[in-house]
Amino acid sequence: MPLLQKAGEVDKDLFLVSAWRDAPYFTDAEHAALARSEAVTRLSDRADPVPDEIWKEAAPHYDENALAALTLWIAMTNLWNRLNFTTRQIAGERVKSPEAGAALESAVA
Repeated sequence: MPLLQKAGEVDKDLFLVSAWRDAPYFTDAEHAALARSEAVTRLSDRADPVPDEIWKEAAPHYDENALAALTLWIAMTNLWNRLNFTTRQIAGERVKSPEAGAALESAVA
């Protein structure tokens, strides 16, 4: 069973992340987290990359610690994506090795 399914994610949600603005399946909290993720990831797209509205949208759903954790999670995901892109690594390729698969399986268990 794939790792994200073991963690409780369903294929429908994973496939719809790219259309999160239009998909009716995400909660308000998930919409706020996805908006924040998009803004933090696409910093050069606008003059005010992470406007106050993005912060205000997330505040009712997450406390200060959760907002900090979300921001760090987004930053780490962006870091790994940039490292993989720069070094031409294909995301998930390492997971195909027996050692990586066993480590991930034990982490989720």
